[in-house]
Amino acid sequence: MSRILIAGCGYVGEAAANLFHERGWQVEGWTASAASADELSKRPYQVRAVDIADREAVLANSQQFDVVLQCASSRGGDAEEYRRVYLEGARNLIAAFPTATLVFASSTSVYAQKDGSVVDERSAAEPTHTKGRILREAEELVLSNRGIVLRLGGIYGPGRSFFLSKFLAGTAVIEPNDRFINQVHRDDIVSALLFLAERRVECAGEIYNVVDDHPITPREAYAWLSSEVKKRAEPFPSVTWERGLAGGNPTAPRKRGESNKRVSNQKLRAMGWQPQFPSFPVAMTKSVLPSFGI
Repeated sequence: MSRILIAGCGYVGEAAANLFHERGWQVEGWTASAASADELSKRPYQVRAVDIADREAVLANSQQFDVVLQCASSRGGDAEEYRRVYLEGARNLIAAFPTATLVFASSTSVYAQKDGSVVDERSAAEPTHTKGRILREAEELVLSNRGIVLRLGGIYGPGRSFFLSKFLAGTAVIEPNDRFINQVHRDDIVSALLFLAERRVECAGEIYNVVDDHPITPREAYAWLSSEVKKRAEPFPSVTWERGLAGGNPTAPRKRGESNKRVSNQKLRAMGWQPQFPSFPVAMTKSVLPSFGI
């Protein structure tokens, strides 16, 4: 029986732990806080409170694992928190589990292209922002130790959608220069994690983009939501399409950066992986809207 450590049992990590357990893996999960570990105490696998940025705590819990999945979140923290969670966390996990394959959940934000071009794993990944540079440093550390890097698009799924939340809150903004957003459903991330963990020997030292098949612009996303939510919701939410466009502050700086690119998942697809939710409309219809009661 293969053993995996899920270092970070949050939105993605908990779903990953559940799937690996269902597929017969021996699973252990770590969370940064005792409260979170307590919330997960009734899962059919052990969950410990271990902060991966705490080297002594990580080394004190060193065991034998075949795979270590690093998917702890910075929870929107600043650059120092990024360095602590992603870079120091990777260093500590490598030190504690030198024989395990480390699978590192990174981000497509490391691609800084602004021209709407298609990018793949061979494309330049030279982020201009500090957080992106920290992610790249962590990626290189993982790759140099024969780990696997997954560059994830914007995560959405049950109970979570940037576009839908903005639309319903009336804070959606269509900017003059529409750009591509690369997303991926949580369950497709989890299936990719399992897919690569099972092929860890052949995939060691490699990078894989994990995104859906169809990058989408905010204009396209909000137009689709305007049409579909109106058909599904009774009564229709108080936020209208026009209000959704006008709300918010169009001059505010983007939290997601200034890049504009279409990220390709063809490397992973060529190996046999397929997303269950290949596009925004499919994911919203089958998963996200029902989870919001729409």
